[in-house]
Amino acid sequence: MSEQTTDVIIIGSGPAGYTAAIYLGRAGYRPVVIAGALTPGGQLVNTTEVENFPGFPDGIMGPDLMDAMRKQAERFGAEIVYDDVVSADVQGDSKHVVLDGGDTYTARAVIVATGSQVRKLGVPGEAEYSGRGVSYCATCDGFFFRGKPIVVVGGGDSALTEADFLSRFGSSVTVIHRRDTFRASRILVDRAEKNPKVDFRMNAVVERVNGDDESGAHSVTIRDTVTGDTTEIPANGVFVAIGHTPATEFLHGALQLDEHGYITVDGSSTRTSVPGVFAAGDVVDGVYRQAISAAGMGCRAALDAQAYLAEQA
Repeated sequence: MSEQTTDVIIIGSGPAGYTAAIYLGRAGYRPVVIAGALTPGGQLVNTTEVENFPGFPDGIMGPDLMDAMRKQAERFGAEIVYDDVVSADVQGDSKHVVLDGGDTYTARAVIVATGSQVRKLGVPGEAEYSGRGVSYCATCDGFFFRGKPIVVVGGGDSALTEADFLSRFGSSVTVIHRRDTFRASRILVDRAEKNPKVDFRMNAVVERVNGDDESGAHSVTIRDTVTGDTTEIPANGVFVAIGHTPATEFLHGALQLDEHGYITVDGSSTRTSVPGVFAAGDVVDGVYRQAISAAGMGCRAALDAQAYLAEQA
């Protein structure tokens, strides 16, 4: 266990966190990025080809993009720490962050860029067959369901992107969506509808994940929200893509949140309810949730932090 003092602590290592580290490092500060122990790089490390990040006309793999951002941050002096924050005392001029491994970091400013976590269905069988059929990451687990029936639960961009990707492996892919229209981008809907291996069950919700101890999940029971009828659909792979919950638990109420749990900021800035604490990316943004918008907000957080530090000097 150790105690270290630095200029700025950045909690989170997605596009927002790494972009903030790049800007702060180039400005001569010493950012420490608490990247996380299990999933450094944020959600993009679980993404296949990223086609809409500017500067990559042929697309880029999500893990490759995050690796490049990390290296760029390190080039300008950022220190990357692969551990999780368990508590943060952000009141007062000195901010203290305690890590799971016992180390403590102190800084004059903190940027929270922890993103969000996958939202779960909360139905019988989901927890029991998690890792044995139920998955929240198509990129991680799609390969294991080669030649087997797959279902994807959700109706947004993530769900349809995963359905298209999983069609490379599964014998079939059924998208289950609780409404009669999709929330996803039109281009993704068109792509999924043209995919001969992708089918749709609209106005339907998953009631249960069925399986056994030997083979794991083998089907899902769905309910038609219009008629109330239930149907069982074969599914060895059940991929859940129904949204995210902002990762703010470690703050223990230290910052003001909105009714959905996202950190609130002052107008178009990244200033939170506590002086010297800034927030960026999906932990703030419950609308766009894009890599490029998170990166842009990370830039703004770095500039806001710089202005704050200059005032305190």
